[in-house]
Amino acid sequence: MLRDFVVRCLVMIDRAAHLAKLRELLDQFPVVGLIGARQVGKTTLAMAYASGFAGEVTRFDLENPRDLHRLDDPLFALETLRGLVVLDEIQLRPEIFPVLRVLADRRPVPARYLVLGSASPELLRQSSETLAGRIAYAELGGLSLEEVGPDHLRDLWLRGGFPLSYLAASESASSRWREQFVRTYLERDLSALGIQLPASTMRRFWTMLAHYHAEIWNGSELARAFGVSDKTVRRYLDTLCSTFMAKRLEPWHENLAKRQVRSPKVYLADSGILHTLLGLQSREDFLGHPKVGASWEGFAIGEVTAHLGARPEECFFWKLHSGAELDLLVRRGNVRRGFEVKLTSSPQVTPSMRSALATLDLAELVVIHAGAESYPLAPRLRAVALARLHEDLAPLG
Repeated sequence: MLRDFVVRCLVMIDRAAHLAKLRELLDQFPVVGLIGARQVGKTTLAMAYASGFAGEVTRFDLENPRDLHRLDDPLFALETLRGLVVLDEIQLRPEIFPVLRVLADRRPVPARYLVLGSASPELLRQSSETLAGRIAYAELGGLSLEEVGPDHLRDLWLRGGFPLSYLAASESASSRWREQFVRTYLERDLSALGIQLPASTMRRFWTMLAHYHAEIWNGSELARAFGVSDKTVRRYLDTLCSTFMAKRLEPWHENLAKRQVRSPKVYLADSGILHTLLGLQSREDFLGHPKVGASWEGFAIGEVTAHLGARPEECFFWKLHSGAELDLLVRRGNVRRGFEVKLTSSPQVTPSMRSALATLDLAELVVIHAGAESYPLAPRLRAVALARLHEDLAPLG
């Protein structure tokens, strides 16, 4: 079967960093939430961890009616289990979280609980409230350039990081999978999370948002175009962000004399889904589209932040109303690093880059580009090829 083939391929793809993170968190916390979009590989990663676990492993798939029946009385079903307990698609049974709090407080701890969910901790509010101090979260994104290798950069960009899309037998098969993913998300996944929005309405908004990818959020403009209130389009955006379909990049601003943009940028989280919503099915469609530069920007920023190990609260963009801007500012402690993304093989130093270096007091500014080589451009300013990102850019300390 295709799915079995994909699972075998994923086993061969090195996701060692994610496995190491799971081990670290499960050593420290009684409950760990592995969260990410549907079909992103959470179950495969959990089973890879379980295969190396030295002890008993029990798994419940909450989409399986038999497992759901076993959990009719969750305390009775779970309290005698030892070792590792995996609860897949936990967002379907949020009433289990209070039970996990009781089980996690036992001493000594007889079991560790790995819960897999397709919603953010904010959407799974009950887990944060009932398991405070007992749960840690690890977010799993799609396949990354580090995992598939730089020779496959263009395929990863075009198809996106969902394993079943990336590993499809052809571009047309990948495109069909993504279209079905969008349909399933709208018609089934949202309602399973208790989000009652008409599929056609959400499809229209999601498609509209694709055309605003990598742009400053303007809720009033979107609301007028969509014929609803600002509050309504904000709720639609919150829904996409909470289910890992979209991301916000917050603006950096401080008490400077120059006027700065204070609204976030919005991105679709996966480049392949972006291309599907834009109606792009072939490489020819893709490379000739006016959003190709914005697509490259979102893809490159995702790769950079993942490689750096930067948390969302450490990442910003910067833009002055006068025009100077920076695609990505990463701040950890007192160190600021800037990143500009260019869809070119020969980037040049611009006045905007020099302004960002001086105004933001950057330790360095790195231009991420589509060429094959990395090289210095000026003091504290260098060009790094995205294909060489993991060789030429050090992660955050």
